[in-house]
Amino acid sequence: MPPPATAAAPASPTDPLADLAQPYADLPEVLWERVDPTPAGPADQAQVFWLNTDLGPGLGVDAAALDPAVLAGARTPEGSTPIAQAYAGHQFGHFTMLGDGRAVLLGHRCGLDVQLKGAGRTAFSRGGDGRATLGPMLREALIGEALHALGVPTSRALAVTTTGRPVVRVTPSFSGELPGAVLLRTAPSHVRVGTFQFAAACGEPEALPALIKHTLTLMPPETPQSPAGLLGHAVEANAGLVAAWMRLGFVHGVLNTDNLSPLGFAFDFGPCAFLETHSPDAVFSAIDRGGRYAYGNQPSIVAWNLARLAEALLPSGLAVQEAQAILDRFPQRYEHHLHAGYAQRLGVEPEAVPAVLEAMAGVRVDHHRFLRERSH
Repeated sequence: MPPPATAAAPASPTDPLADLAQPYADLPEVLWERVDPTPAGPADQAQVFWLNTDLGPGLGVDAAALDPAVLAGARTPEGSTPIAQAYAGHQFGHFTMLGDGRAVLLGHRCGLDVQLKGAGRTAFSRGGDGRATLGPMLREALIGEALHALGVPTSRALAVTTTGRPVVRVTPSFSGELPGAVLLRTAPSHVRVGTFQFAAACGEPEALPALIKHTLTLMPPETPQSPAGLLGHAVEANAGLVAAWMRLGFVHGVLNTDNLSPLGFAFDFGPCAFLETHSPDAVFSAIDRGGRYAYGNQPSIVAWNLARLAEALLPSGLAVQEAQAILDRFPQRYEHHLHAGYAQRLGVEPEAVPAVLEAMAGVRVDHHRFLRERSH
């Protein structure tokens, strides 16, 4: 069970986030825990540092009318049922049972999850403080907006709010206090490949079928309503996603299975960045010493993660041969999306793209300048 939650002040009667739906709470309770945000500071110390007014209408709210205390987790939206989600993951190749260690899902509205990141400890915090600092939250918000503007499916932040209280961090290069902050993130869903891994391993027989049914409701209506249909959509959507990353020179940073969505959008970026020099071995994460998630490895890692999704779906009746046939589509679909994207950008035939990519890697050109100078 989660630690005792700090009592939150009642929400304003005019709270724009009041009465959020929480369909995830209809799933078996092994997949989630009820938990209120635990504010790092008093409600009157919360200050909105960055606000995404463009996103508000899509969520059905006036972003400027949002209460900073709600955005910082110091007040819970009226009528909401905040939860932390359980999931597993292969982290740098090693399987672990995980969960939202510092995130609280407030609910769902207008086709989007509304989640607070950095909102305090949960049952899954594993000794962490559940807090976030201002710099990484701003980076996630800005990267999400950049990807969105570039036409890449992605989670997006509605706000970054400072809590008024510092957060202590100790790393090899830094030891001290940093400004505490909370990110309000929106996404079509926070179900991950690792969520299916957890459902398959948790020992609750109803968890996996319920999760499959829930996730299929989030996919296009033409998706076959079966585990094979779910896997097929995940393969196609993620082939297109990673092709877009590669074309844009985007490096996610930490592509663990718990950071990949079967719906095929970018979220939970690690120490992410965009390339300058076109280098397949480019890494921007200090903890990725072996280069597992390097720029050039991203397509194979996404394929590996999708294979883990297929394994998790096998207990639901998905046949091994059928799963393998679906996974075998990934290389061809990835190359199709990659070559089509580069061909459109460069004004060449798709068949010419492999030679262009080989040349880019061979001389390690400036990724973006090269493409800009040759765009039609």
